[in-house]
This record gives sequence, C-alpha cells and structure tokens, in this order.
Amino acid sequence: MNSNHSKRLILLFTVLMICLSTLGCAKRSTIAESASTILYTNGYVLTMEGEEPEYAEALVTEGNKIVFVGDKRMAMEQYNNAQIFDLNGQTLLPGFIDPHSHFGMVINAIGQANVSPPPVGTVTNFEGVIETLKKYQSDFGIKKGEWIFAWGYDETQLDEQRHISRHELDNAFPENPVYLQHTSGHLGIANSLALSLGGINETTPDPEGGKIIRFPNSDEPTGQVQEVAIYYFAGKAIQDFIPLKGALFPKAQAYYLEHGVTTAQDGMTDPLNMGFFQSVSQSGDLIMDLVTVHGMDSMLSNDLDFGTYQNHLKPQGIKLIADGSPQGKTAFFTEAYLTEVEGCEHDCVGYPHMKQEQLDALILRGYKNGFQMFIHGNGDAAIDMIIEAHEKASTALEQPLDADRRTVVIHSQFIREDQLQTFQRYNIMPSFFTNHAYFFGDVHVNNLGTDRAYFLSPIQTASSLGLIYTNHSDETVTPIDPLFSVYTAVNRTSRTGQVIGEQERVSPYQALKAVTINAAHQIFDEALKGSLVEGKLADFVILDSNPLSVEATEIQDISVTTTIKDGVVVFNTNERQN
Repeated sequence: MNSNHSKRLILLFTVLMICLSTLGCAKRSTIAESASTILYTNGYVLTMEGEEPEYAEALVTEGNKIVFVGDKRMAMEQYNNAQIFDLNGQTLLPGFIDPHSHFGMVINAIGQANVSPPPVGTVTNFEGVIETLKKYQSDFGIKKGEWIFAWGYDETQLDEQRHISRHELDNAFPENPVYLQHTSGHLGIANSLALSLGGINETTPDPEGGKIIRFPNSDEPTGQVQEVAIYYFAGKAIQDFIPLKGALFPKAQAYYLEHGVTTAQDGMTDPLNMGFFQSVSQSGDLIMDLVTVHGMDSMLSNDLDFGTYQNHLKPQGIKLIADGSPQGKTAFFTEAYLTEVEGCEHDCVGYPHMKQEQLDALILRGYKNGFQMFIHGNGDAAIDMIIEAHEKASTALEQPLDADRRTVVIHSQFIREDQLQTFQRYNIMPSFFTNHAYFFGDVHVNNLGTDRAYFLSPIQTASSLGLIYTNHSDETVTPIDPLFSVYTAVNRTSRTGQVIGEQERVSPYQALKAVTINAAHQIFDEALKGSLVEGKLADFVILDSNPLSVEATEIQDISVTTTIKDGVVVFNTNERQN
C-alpha cells in the first residue's frame, strides 16, 4: 500500500474512533448480553402478521429466537425467570429488511466527497461542487495525479439547472482525474484527465447500452457518460477503495443498524466486494445479515452457495439491468420524455441496457439454472422487455408462467396498470421506490407529465391486485431510512409539497409490510424473519412512537431507539449519547 493510502487510512481510522465514541458503532451490549431469556412488554408489540395490524402484550426470546408472542400474564407465568425489557410505551417491530440498496457503494461513499444537494448534502451550485471537492482533496491528502471520487451529484437541484462540464472541472483540477457519480448511479461526469484514462475522446463510439454525451454540433465529449459508458469509472472506484474498505466498513454497518436495518442488501456485488464481504463474515465483524445480488457472470461460477446464510452472509440471486434512470432520462419508455434529452434529437424515449435477445438469453439461463433473478426496470418499455423475456424463458423450459421463482423487478417505477396485472398472473414481484416521490417527484412531473409521474411506484394498485410488493431506498441514491420510505409511501409529497399521485397513497401498515414481512418473502426468508412469530429470529427494531398512531406527516420524525439482532442489542440511542 502506498504512503498516501496509509495517510488516508489514518484519517479514516480517526473518523471511526469518533464514530465509536459518539455513534455506538455496531456494538453488542446491554440487557441482551446478560440474559438468555428476555421478556419484552409494556409497549406496542406489532407482529406484522396478517392483513390488518395485530398487537401482542408480550414477546419472549431465548437466545436468538422468539419463543412466545401473546398475553402478558401467560408470558410472566411461563417465563418467570426472564429478564424484563420494559418498552416503556415504545413500539417493537420486526427488524427492518432492506429490499434493495448498495451496501458496498455505501462503504465507498463514506470515503468519498459528498456533492449531494440538501437534505443529504449541502451543494446547490457548481461553486459548491468545486468547493466540496477541494476540501475533500485537502482533508484526505490527495496528491497530484490521484483520483478524486464524489457521489450524490444531481444537476436537477443545482442553480445552473444543467450538468457541469469537464472543462469546468478541468479549471479547478487540471492535474487530478475527477469523477462525479450521479445520484441515480446510472451516469456521471468526468474531467478531461479522467476521460483520457478511460480511453474516451472525440473518436470513441458510444458503447452498446451506453452513451458519451457530446457538445452540440461537435464530437467533443462534455464529460457526461451514461449507463455502460460509466463502467470504467465505476470499476476504478471499486478497485481503488478495496484497500480502504476495512476501515470504512464499521461505520457503514453502524449506519444501517442505527436505522433499524437487521438485514441489508448489496444490490450489485462484484467479485472484489464479495471477497471483502466474505472476509468480514468469516472474521465475525458482520453483525447484520447481508444479502448479495450478483452480476450475470456469476451464473457461470460455482464459487457461491446461493440461498444459504453463512456467518450472516447470503448470496441470493442474479442482477440484470434492463434500462437506466428516469431522472437521468435514460430509463426506457414507450412514450417520449417531455423535456430536452441530451444526446437525443427526436423520439427521445430513453434506451434499453441491452437488446431483447440478450435479455431473453440471460433470463433463460437464469431460470434454467434455478437462479432467483433481480432485474432493474424503471420505464414501461423496459418492463415490457422483461415480461417478454419471462414468457419466452418459461415457455422454452416448459415451466409455469407463475412458478414460485420470485423474480423481482427492481424499481418498477413507471409500470403500467396492465403490466401490474401481468405481474400478478405471472407471480413477479415489484420492488418499488417511493422515495422518488419526494426526491425527484417534481422532476418527473416536468419530464413525464402528471399521468405517468403520479403513477410512479403504485403500491396501492399493486396491493389491490394482491401483489406482494416491497419498497426500497436504493442507497446511495436516497438514504437507507426505512421509516422515511414508509413516510414517502404514505404521503407521496415532493420537495415542493406537491402530492405525487394521491390515489397511490397507502396506509402506514401497508408501507411497513414492504420493509418487513414482504421484504422477507422477496428473499425466501419469510419462515425466518419479517414478523414476530414463535420460532423466528429475534431481530427487532424499537421505535419511540407507533407509526400506526401518529399523524401521517409525523412518521418521518419517528426515531429508532434500539436495534436488536439475534437477540442482542446492536444499536441503542443511550450508547450513542454516552
């Protein structure tokens, strides 16, 4: 490891020591260590069983399992030696299950510059982008010639209302390659030195499934790269941060745990990151459960034991990408965007990540070999492609269209109602993303019109059709805060207060199902977790208020006070304060 990496590690370890002293970073402690039998009572024990809310007076755990859920008097009689955990009027729920995020990217982001707009960051214009990058360069001791990586870049929230160009980055950073990852994760901005290192210039053709955006009436790249064209830069970030991951990991895990997440997902796991996850799993440092979803090349490998937890780590399935980002205008629609699309002159409907025949072949291979398939699909044209590929693969293999494969269409953002009906017939699961209503709802109304924008992530329609749905954060796109996802599903208000599809608002209970029992079903874990039932894991989150009782607009103000994994307290607000 070079000397600069050593300097960065020293700084990162300093940050982590602060984390350990002030945030209670993933530290097992308190009552659950001193008692093998614990009786939780004197609060709201919300079981998440059934179509309507059900409460229990008491819950008892022995070790890492639930052994009793029910009447308090009966619990006290049967477990009279149990240690009492007084909920003091708080609400106990199953631990939150993350249906889709990018845990590996979260680890990296802790060591990168945050150029996000409010409320995630503070950047509101190009000057703020440059100042943030300069401060990061200084704080982390980045030398001439070394890469500067940033995340959270979002041109739609900048005063200039356009993308920053490579020339503007060049003026500030002439001697460092710079790459800004767009908040969508589907495009980015590179300065000239970064483009050169990536082999991109005026003569470079657009890769299949990607675009290199050019200045008007020119072949000169602006610095913006989309979809497949970002692969060099994303890969470079993964490679450069592998040596730093060990120092960053504890804080990333603590971040999930303090938001009540007991099962996390890494939504596109490459071999380098999987090697790291296996190392922290084997060392015992992985406290929460981590589900990994792998690229298509993993279908050709025998190295992974899919569907089985080993030391909290479970390879789950295969990830494919059918299209891009709606706010980045690369999602694939049947109808055109209503606003200008860079790099497109007419019929600007976005574009697919691959051809139909390629998607057909990959889903066929996945189904033939028994893999659970997770397919990114935002626009309705991309979802048409997924449905067609599913039909072809099922027919070719002489398998039922509704076999219990639990194929997941990640995002399903701008799905049509007829497509939801097909999902119901074919037993395909949508994993929605209602945080878009808040973060990008106003942008979607401008780009797509109200008819499409107001039907984004239509949980109410999906629920009425009997679909099992989940709802995710896609962190680092939006923060990993399941309660905020509940808030956005219930309220569907944008940054400006516009209601993005009132008819698709759901009850708090429906929203909670998407991050508990439904999320467990998505990964074949419904017999293990996701509700409070005898025999399931003692994975809990304790909230200071009941989401079913407060005003809908107050759900975002509810705090996680305690997170319990396998019967052990792994996050506690008292520890964070002490």
